[in-house]
Amino acid sequence: MIKLVGTGVWVLLITLASVYFSLKMASAPKVDTAAAEHEAAMEFVTGYTTTIPVIGEGGVSGYFLTKLAYKANKDLAAKQVVPLPEMITDELYTLLVGKKMIDVADAGRFDLDAFRGVVKEGLNRRFGADVIEEVYVEQIDYLTTAAVQDPTPKRGETLVKGEVPVVAPAEKSGGH
Repeated sequence: MIKLVGTGVWVLLITLASVYFSLKMASAPKVDTAAAEHEAAMEFVTGYTTTIPVIGEGGVSGYFLTKLAYKANKDLAAKQVVPLPEMITDELYTLLVGKKMIDVADAGRFDLDAFRGVVKEGLNRRFGADVIEEVYVEQIDYLTTAAVQDPTPKRGETLVKGEVPVVAPAEKSGGH
């Protein structure tokens, strides 16, 4: 009889210990509230398709067509006097025409990560705060002047075809 009671107590202790440890291990994962709050403070901004002339050899030799999107801080973006998409378009002209970031003669050496970094850095400098967190490249194309003037449809050279994150319609802002 004592062996039976001892076995019952032993099974009871093992069962209680296993239930305790399984509940302890299966508790809800800890949520990084700082990261969640940071992500909630961001918004997705779709930029305009921007056509930038490439000037060389005494005139316009072609056109860059860019479509970029951005992850921006909602609060800091709301404080800007000029709407974000218009400011972004102006800064793209400054960076790509004024600083000639893309060399048409050597398009194969185009550094996409450096381009994103310079665009982000230039925009944040222009805003005077870290408004832009990420730059997404949807597409960058180059069309020669001859291709634009030719009546037969031709495609330009696609330099970069990126993937922009899918955002719910309520989260989008800006753009056409």
